[in-house]
Amino acid sequence: MTALNAHRAAVQARPSAAGAVLDVVIPVYNEETDLGPCVRRLHAHLTEHFPYPFRITIADNASVDDTPALADGLATELPGVDVLHLEAKGRGRALSAAWSASSAPVLAYMDVDLSTDLAALLPLVAPLISGHSDLAIGTRLARTSRVVRGAKREVISRAYNLLLRGALAARFSDAQCGFKAIRADVAGELLPLVRDTGWFFDTELLVLAQRAGLRIHEVPVDWVDDPDSRVDIVATALADLRGVGRLGRALLTGALPLTALRAQWGRGPLTVSPGRGPLTVSPGRAPLAGPATQVPVGLPRQLVRFAAVGVASTLAYLVLFVATRGALGAQPANLLALLVTAVANTAANRRLTFGITGRRHVGRHHVQGLLAFALGLALTSGSLAVLHAVHAVPARPVELAVLVAANLAATVLRFVLLRLGMHHRRG
Repeated sequence: MTALNAHRAAVQARPSAAGAVLDVVIPVYNEETDLGPCVRRLHAHLTEHFPYPFRITIADNASVDDTPALADGLATELPGVDVLHLEAKGRGRALSAAWSASSAPVLAYMDVDLSTDLAALLPLVAPLISGHSDLAIGTRLARTSRVVRGAKREVISRAYNLLLRGALAARFSDAQCGFKAIRADVAGELLPLVRDTGWFFDTELLVLAQRAGLRIHEVPVDWVDDPDSRVDIVATALADLRGVGRLGRALLTGALPLTALRAQWGRGPLTVSPGRGPLTVSPGRAPLAGPATQVPVGLPRQLVRFAAVGVASTLAYLVLFVATRGALGAQPANLLALLVTAVANTAANRRLTFGITGRRHVGRHHVQGLLAFALGLALTSGSLAVLHAVHAVPARPVELAVLVAANLAATVLRFVLLRLGMHHRRG
């Protein structure tokens, strides 16, 4: 018998919760149709291909259909399947409760629709089992990922991740993919700091992990969109934007104990100790080094970086405007989209275009950004008012074209104001 077959025999003989190495949580709400096929398929895959004891936890967050009864039946039918019944909705709440109660050293979750190919599960958790990484995420935005989904979801996903890069300096590529894993000891430190109980839970957890200096492993996935998805895109987008604003304020004000976490968990650079014998390399978990060389202040590079940030901001603005236009109306949607992207734009330009890091003068810089926002609001709102005065119900493409032109004019003003306010010399 090969070593892998021996591992599989051990899995089949001992798949119960007692010695589980991996706990895969499936958060569900009214999923009576998909729950059974999902759990049986996942259980069969883990039994056949995962070389360690495992547990599957169904986290039922206040379902009102037959999902709770079906979950209990699956727990009775399949060894290594547990059920956690919660009295309130919220995917983040379900994950936090299930992960906090688990005794497994590696915790994961996936969506009940199994949009992600299960072949990526072992590559996802292997770096955590080995201790190489602290968190792992599936990414649909890698070049080698294979994704089947509509253009609307594709644009919204990419715009959201661009917004995270600008507003929160996120370095991970895909915050929303429902396919993630974390080491239990790391989860014990981070979960108490995560406030969101809904869809923003993933993003908040990842941003805190990154700021604490933890290593986030990314796995390209094959992903097929679920055509029966019942996610309210507009409500979720607005909730995510509120989460970005709340988390951004907490990071700027120092309300989170990230310094202590960084000192305890952050992975520092390799230290090489030369001597008469072989070199000694110590990775350690020291605090990470400071920021790299600042962005040069030369005007050509500033223009290139500012243009890149501007393109990303404009795309995010258009996505937010289109997503909220129907529910809020043209002027409120314009105000919301412009305000969110203005804050993200200032943060991105401060760091990427003008090479400013740290909190010094951050308040003044954002005030200058809000001044540019006010000018942009006047230009775009005035343009909309003129357009609607000429045509009571203008075509949506015409409305978008007018807004793009007004935003280009506002962008020129923004660059001038920000450069005057943020221009600095490196020591």
